[in-house]
Amino acid sequence: MSKEPNATMARRAYDAIHLYMSEITSRLVAKTGIPSDRYHIGKLFLQSLKEAPDFVSQIDGGTGESETNGSVLDRSIRCAISLTALGLKKGDVMVLMGPNHLNYCIPHNAALYLGIMVACIDDTLNVNELQQLFHTNRPKIIFGQNKRTSDIEKAVDLAGVDAKIVTFDQGDKHATLAQMLEVPNKKAIEDFKATDFDPEETVAYLTSTSGTTGVPKTAMLTHKNIITGMPYIWTLFTKFPTPTKLVIVTSPGQWLSAGFHYLFSPILRYTRLQTSSPVTPEHFGDMVTKYRPSYIVISPNLMTTMIAHAKCDFTCFECIFLAGSAVSQELIDEMKRISKAEHVYGVYGMSELSGTAVQHDYDPLPGSSGRPIGAVELKIVDPTTLQVITEPNVPGELWARGPSVFKGYHNNPEATKEALTEDGWLRSGDIFYRDHSWNLFFVERYKLLLKYRNHQVSPVEIENVIAKHPGVFQVAVTGIPDKECGDLVVACVVPKPGCSPTAQEIKDLVKESLTDTKQLRGGVIFMKQLPLTSSSKTNRKALKELALTLPRE
Repeated sequence: MSKEPNATMARRAYDAIHLYMSEITSRLVAKTGIPSDRYHIGKLFLQSLKEAPDFVSQIDGGTGESETNGSVLDRSIRCAISLTALGLKKGDVMVLMGPNHLNYCIPHNAALYLGIMVACIDDTLNVNELQQLFHTNRPKIIFGQNKRTSDIEKAVDLAGVDAKIVTFDQGDKHATLAQMLEVPNKKAIEDFKATDFDPEETVAYLTSTSGTTGVPKTAMLTHKNIITGMPYIWTLFTKFPTPTKLVIVTSPGQWLSAGFHYLFSPILRYTRLQTSSPVTPEHFGDMVTKYRPSYIVISPNLMTTMIAHAKCDFTCFECIFLAGSAVSQELIDEMKRISKAEHVYGVYGMSELSGTAVQHDYDPLPGSSGRPIGAVELKIVDPTTLQVITEPNVPGELWARGPSVFKGYHNNPEATKEALTEDGWLRSGDIFYRDHSWNLFFVERYKLLLKYRNHQVSPVEIENVIAKHPGVFQVAVTGIPDKECGDLVVACVVPKPGCSPTAQEIKDLVKESLTDTKQLRGGVIFMKQLPLTSSSKTNRKALKELALTLPRE
């Protein structure tokens, strides 16, 4: 993907990814004779890894180790054979906990060969949090680091599940991954075949939603959901396989922004640069300097931190996607300036949509999240009356329907009924408006809207105004309850290093830019850092609690 714009070429989204997926899935179906195999991730993995055994599949930026497709293929087949010997089968649940080391994808791939559901969960959760997820997911096997086995044992006992524990690294109490890969029967490895199943009904991923408003729910994504929805993020690329040289993964394994690359790097044949070490600005800068990655999907908060503190040259990036929370136009413009990349976009997606709901043309309207992908129907609905909004520029809740919409929440029929209508529409919970051409513009999470004297107030709108202050590094807006007014708007501000913006400056900026109902009546709180989730999103629940206790100016 060239950095130089070509005025003689059309600048738009392309169908190259869909043509490529059609080609490789057709080859697979020709071999197996099963039409639905075009959506079978496990069989696509096996075919793709076999076709390019010497291609470098993954690099651990923390250790410098790398691994080829052929090695990943051999190790994951061995793991699958051992899983079958342990009695695991289609419909069972596997939990993966750990950093993004080279071993992480081995049981991940093996599970997808066999129709086992993969639940990637946060490696830092405490016993009570693990117990809640184990109670919901009901795993039969759990892979984790040896240092976490004590907590895993306690959580398994509290959840009342019967799960085998396997450690990625060495330990003396439980089986290890290395032991599971000891399969002496070479013929069994050579003759291994993936399990036949219906990809439309078989769940591939149990992925945790962001959980910013409570206990995370677990979305069930089928093999067909994933193969249908996720390729749309590649519509700006024209060359397949290997649409980009090297992708750097900064998200932990439990988030779909990381899972996306575990799922598609074998199929699209690009190298995954991940790390078993914490993604600090120093480590990020070292990886970018050493490996020169060409593509990244990263949260706006984390990218803001990297811009400020990572010492590296961003011009290696050809494509930068900012995803996971609202993206300001200022951040997009700043990334274009320092990276020189032609392709810098804010991306809107949901776990429940198996990825993105929109795609970008090369020149999207400023502030737009993009236009609807071809795999889904979209409509904007009044969240109170449930009437479809037919006029442009009128905000409402975005609803989606199509083959990439998830199957429901695992073991949570109440939440599923709340999210999915009887005729298959997913209620996103996000407020958007559209223009005449169906360019979509994000407003706010419906549940995060503040209410001041019956007026709805968007924290994102106020954040975008405050972020323009030259002394502001990061900002998040929340509310404190007031009996008479409802919510009083509070701005939580992290100043840039060496800067000392005043509360009055922040208030004056909002006053100059926004109407009376959106003023900072709750004050301004200056913080050293914003509370974040493990995926580097602003932790809105923690922020609201802090606003009640910290001094406000």
